Amino acid sequence: MIIIGAKGFAKEVLEILHQLNQLDEVVFYDDVNAAIPDFLYGQFKVLKNKSDAIQYIKNTDSHFTIGIGNPLLRKKIYDDFTEIGGEYVGTISPLAKIGHFGNSIAVGCNIMTGTVITNDIIIKKGALINLNCTIGHDSVIGAFVEMSPGVHVSGNCSIGDYTTIGSNATILPRVSIGKNVIVGAGSVVTKDVPDNCLVVGVPAVIKKELPPLPF
Repeated sequence: MIIIGAKGFAKEVLEILHQLNQLDEVVFYDDVNAAIPDFLYGQFKVLKNKSDAIQYIKNTDSHFTIGIGNPLLRKKIYDDFTEIGGEYVGTISPLAKIGHFGNSIAVGCNIMTGTVITNDIIIKKGALINLNCTIGHDSVIGAFVEMSPGVHVSGNCSIGDYTTIGSNATILPRVSIGKNVIVGAGSVVTKDVPDNCLVVGVPAVIKKELPPLPF
């Protein structure tokens, strides 16, 4: 498997693969940071250009997962690597607690240690649910959403595609958050939030409008 990225969150994805005993043929990919060594931890090769990644996908393993948090960057990486033949997969920690009834987790999701997901929850493609998050019943988490550590989403909530929720934010029950929204760290969202905006505070209020996504 290729872990896209070789810093920060990519190292946490590596830990999940260790928990799953799935370290065979793991490599990293980073064509941005010149200071990254050729091998992380003296063990895991770092591919540093697209041609090397193409050869790895063709000759070794076509699976890739994304070790980078930004929703729009995750979407771009997904597009780039599926175009060259990669097969998008997720990583789900065995130390996450996931309910047994009515859940749907799409391809490419990264669900990290300590997360609690109850029942009747839909998590769409490429979502990142970070350390110690909770998601209550009958909620929908959109495609490529990034939930930072310690986020709490109450029951009957909806989080739109490409939205980022900052660390320790809380979404109260029956709240819908739109597409391409940023929720500031520590905020408490008490009412619905439209698309394309930044909300911050307790209770969260709109601080800034964001440019609509071009897709």
